[in-house]
Amino acid sequence: MTHASSSESGMTLTSGQLDAYLARIGVGRPASLDVASLSKLHRAHLMAFTWEALDAFMGWPSSIAPAAAFAKMVEGKRGGWCYEMNGLFGAALAALGFRVTRLCGGVNRETLGDNAVGNHLTLRVDLDSPYLAEVGLADAIVEPVPLAVGPISQRGFDFSIMPSDDGWLRFRNHARGMAHSFDFRPDHSDEATIAATLGWLTQDPGSPFTNALAILRHTSDGYVALKNDCLCSVTAEGVSEQRITSADHLADTFETIFSLDVPNPAKIWDKIQTIGRDKSD
Repeated sequence: MTHASSSESGMTLTSGQLDAYLARIGVGRPASLDVASLSKLHRAHLMAFTWEALDAFMGWPSSIAPAAAFAKMVEGKRGGWCYEMNGLFGAALAALGFRVTRLCGGVNRETLGDNAVGNHLTLRVDLDSPYLAEVGLADAIVEPVPLAVGPISQRGFDFSIMPSDDGWLRFRNHARGMAHSFDFRPDHSDEATIAATLGWLTQDPGSPFTNALAILRHTSDGYVALKNDCLCSVTAEGVSEQRITSADHLADTFETIFSLDVPNPAKIWDKIQTIGRDKSD
């Protein structure tokens, strides 16, 4: 499979878009293209944007194009999921001059098999050596890691990159992670498969994202996650939970906890309630 960098495939930002993106995440243009700059940008992106799959949950339009993610996340007050979070980040990195390759991965491929390939976009950034930049798995690393086999520890959470049995690499999430793992190959890009999988994830009744609301935002020592009506605060030391009790409570949570400007939160609350009733029948 041929691979194309973000800049080669047109997945980049204009100079004006880049300035707006950097203002949104609160950092300036880096003086040098090194791992320190990449790490600063990676963390700033995750602290500025909420991971959210509202479009798939509500049946709203979605795209893998970084330009669409820019309009939604930078010009609008929304977040995004892997295609948008990693897509926008990769486009910004490419515009800054980093060597970025969009990789076609598979979340939970260890259990789902090759049907999972395409359900995740991740990024390889080539500096003195290759790095995995990953802002799209929701609750995983907050800084890039060397693209190499071995254990990873950040903020008290343990991760790893290990070889799978069939030549892929497996990023294993921490013990409390929503997605247990994703598989990837350092040279495997496949935009057509990603685009096809986007359609399934956003439209098929069997998609996990059409059947459950999932929103997550990183904090200084962990993250806050909303799954349907359950709001969880997670650190390496433990988890605390509370329930969302009304449409107004949900709307306030979107705004104050997740910094999201979401249209019609009452309709989202109605769908959460419908899911709850369906599961209790």
